[in-house]
Amino acid sequence: MSTENVPPETPPKKKGGKLKPVLFSVLLLAAGGGGTYAAFASGMLGAHGAQEEDNNPKLVRKGDEDPYPFAGGGEAKDKAPVVHGAGGGEYRTAYYNFTEEFTSNLANGNALVQVSIAASTHYDGRVLMWLAEHETALRSRILAELAATSEEDLASIKGKEKLQQRLTKALNEVLEQREGFGGVDSVYFRSFIVQ
Repeated sequence: MSTENVPPETPPKKKGGKLKPVLFSVLLLAAGGGGTYAAFASGMLGAHGAQEEDNNPKLVRKGDEDPYPFAGGGEAKDKAPVVHGAGGGEYRTAYYNFTEEFTSNLANGNALVQVSIAASTHYDGRVLMWLAEHETALRSRILAELAATSEEDLASIKGKEKLQQRLTKALNEVLEQREGFGGVDSVYFRSFIVQ
């Protein structure tokens, strides 16, 4: 046999020769599109990139107008005196006076405590509105804190200061549960009697 009549061997055609670059291009486009979507969804790009508005109460500087003035009617108008003194810190202080006194048995004994309380805030009037709105829940929590206090704890100034700190924390916890924000800076005793 002669090798002259045999056609030269042709390499076999590769399957998908043109399909591979097309698939690779589609894959790159999909990855790029997914990355772009992720950037938009996470807020890194586009309209979502702007920070969402913070709806929590804001600190109010002395002399600035409160964007949410506390305007309770009747007795409530006397509950929130606002102090704009020139000295001290840069933020104004507003006080909320609870309507009635608190009377409770003290822990580990027969003694009673009777107190009048005011709460202060440097934040806008929404905190004062929440104190008025949730006064029943706040009163309940204050009474629980008073009942967990012993007469010995209240015999010293340091003990009374610790009670003020516990009451401040308690008020903030109730407001955070109900409104998502505390805002009470301090609790003050307007009257204090242990019997």
